Amino acid sequence: MDLAPVSFHDRIDNLPDFNEIPTQEGVPPSATWGLWDRDGQKDELGTLNLLTPAVIKEAAKEIREGISVSLNLALDQPSIAIFRRQGLQHTIRDNSTFSSSQSFDDTVLFNTQAGSQWDGLRHIVHDHGLLYNGVTKDEVLGPKATTRLGIHKWHEKGGVTGRGVLIDLVKYAQRHEIKYDPTKYFGFTSRDLEVAAREQGLTFKQGDILLVRTGFGKWYNECKDPTERDAWFLDEARESVGVQADHETVSWVWNHHFSAVAGDSLAWEAMPLPKDSPSFHQYLLPSWGTPMGELWDLEGLAQRCEEFGRYSFMLVSVPLNIPGGVGSPPNAVAIL
Repeated sequence: MDLAPVSFHDRIDNLPDFNEIPTQEGVPPSATWGLWDRDGQKDELGTLNLLTPAVIKEAAKEIREGISVSLNLALDQPSIAIFRRQGLQHTIRDNSTFSSSQSFDDTVLFNTQAGSQWDGLRHIVHDHGLLYNGVTKDEVLGPKATTRLGIHKWHEKGGVTGRGVLIDLVKYAQRHEIKYDPTKYFGFTSRDLEVAAREQGLTFKQGDILLVRTGFGKWYNECKDPTERDAWFLDEARESVGVQADHETVSWVWNHHFSAVAGDSLAWEAMPLPKDSPSFHQYLLPSWGTPMGELWDLEGLAQRCEEFGRYSFMLVSVPLNIPGGVGSPPNAVAIL
């Protein structure tokens, strides 16, 4: 789909606020399609364009202790893949069966979004029928499919590298005596995010990679009964804690101009969505082109942030380099 030129701010240090995003004919409301198009080239990176050399150099200043923390669950976790996805199948081949070499190889088969994951820009089709920046479903899967919006584009940019910031909502809830069950619907609002960040002494910068610890990962790690845990994953009507998808919180996220967001919960946003609620999956991926991470392991990072008394760090994520890929394990580390 070719879109008519749209008048946007040309400089990334002067991006429109949510309420200033221009209305475009044939484009979902509040979508930023065309914002990053240059010289006749259709953009395929969305808000990853905010990860400029200056932003990355500034992020490197966050490395002070020389500590790196993995943000990835093991590929065989969760033990039950949801949404009918393929869980990990791992086999080891003995090469001596056909060669004089005494060596072994791996073969792995898994859905790239069965565990810790990035939702890439090919993942969600907007309710209007198109993906980010006007890409059609046939361009993703069809006789004339292309690789547009593929996750390989992130590699061409050098991965997802920038300043990460963690909002620890588990500690926030404890401080404010907020009680909730991570396996039931509970949404943290923009006010919760803002207050929690302020209490942590955290300030945001344009292009930050926002990580949100909701407590789902803590529940998963601490659940002593595998049967109870598996029952939650097998339940088609499962619920989960997350960021509340209301208009104020959607606006808050855009207005902070994050390059990407991720968290430890099932869907980043609280699930299931209430009736008539906006959807972060609709805004982040097809509307703004903002990568969305789910089921990240943030427990070790939260401990380190509390230990060092700061919640910002350098984040490096190098997903699978799959031409036309839809999603990927994040392969991410935080460096403090």
